[in-house]
Amino acid sequence: MNASNPKRFTIKTIAACALFAGATGFFGVAQAQTKLKWAHVYEIGEAYHKQALWAADEIKKRTSGRYEIQVFPASTLGSETEINQGLTLGTVDIIYTGQAFAAREYPPLAIGGAPFMFRDFNHWQKFSQSPVLQELMDAYFKKGGNRPLAVTYYGVRHTTANKAINKPEDMAGMKLRVPPAPLYTMYPKVVGANATPIAFAEVYLALQNKTVDGQENPLPTIEAKKFYEVQSHISLTGHITEMLLTIVGGPTWGKLSDADKNTFTAVFKEAGVKATDDIVASENKLVDDFINKYKKTVVRSDRAAFNQVFQKFHLGPDATWDKALYDRVQAIK
Repeated sequence: MNASNPKRFTIKTIAACALFAGATGFFGVAQAQTKLKWAHVYEIGEAYHKQALWAADEIKKRTSGRYEIQVFPASTLGSETEINQGLTLGTVDIIYTGQAFAAREYPPLAIGGAPFMFRDFNHWQKFSQSPVLQELMDAYFKKGGNRPLAVTYYGVRHTTANKAINKPEDMAGMKLRVPPAPLYTMYPKVVGANATPIAFAEVYLALQNKTVDGQENPLPTIEAKKFYEVQSHISLTGHITEMLLTIVGGPTWGKLSDADKNTFTAVFKEAGVKATDDIVASENKLVDDFINKYKKTVVRSDRAAFNQVFQKFHLGPDATWDKALYDRVQAIK
């Protein structure tokens, strides 16, 4: 036996050290990977999900594989209420959510989701980029520890039913499905409809079984969730210009380095812009699609009449914001 061969010993030793270094990251070659869960309630065909997948891949690239984000769509990890709770509990790391749900933690944040709060898309877009919204998101973070990083245009919410809705009076007595968050009851309440909170994943069946008479959502969501299959009329009430917040849970945010926080913020903002562009393009073509492709009746509702009814309620008892904040939002040009 040639047990004392120094050359063989050296080669074996180097090889063993290399394997050890690769496994442990001793020489910085590899580092432990952190897996994160991103939950939302939207379908895989929607722009929000597509851009969430893009963001997950981009963060993996920009952090050299140190973070792998798994995206769970279509209420896989729970309803919107449940995934909001999961942020604080640490059962999910990142979510998309509407302002009304986040406003349970910090009520003034709901102002951006109130009916007829914005004059048009341009007004909403300037609000979404304004110091006003940033201050609201910072206050939300300070209150609960979860960090909103980006906004995505969700679309203008319209109303579906098995009848035409031309003016507010046409909704009197309707059972209208709304998301299970307090702000959303303002719309049916003001027009004399009966608010019926139902989780997003259960809406199609509720419409099909006539548990409710109608629902309200943006056109891309009405298409993605196939609500048009169980509703004959799409009325363009345009009552809410809505956005989604991309929020990182406090337990996760607290573990990120400053450099990684900057990376997550930049990527989520880019994804928000991409999804917003996709939704705007989709909204512009879907009216024709619902008429010609899906053979639905599209009603151009009297939005001026709806708008007039809602103005006095913006500072009424259901408002979760004060006049000073309302005036700042309205002053955005």
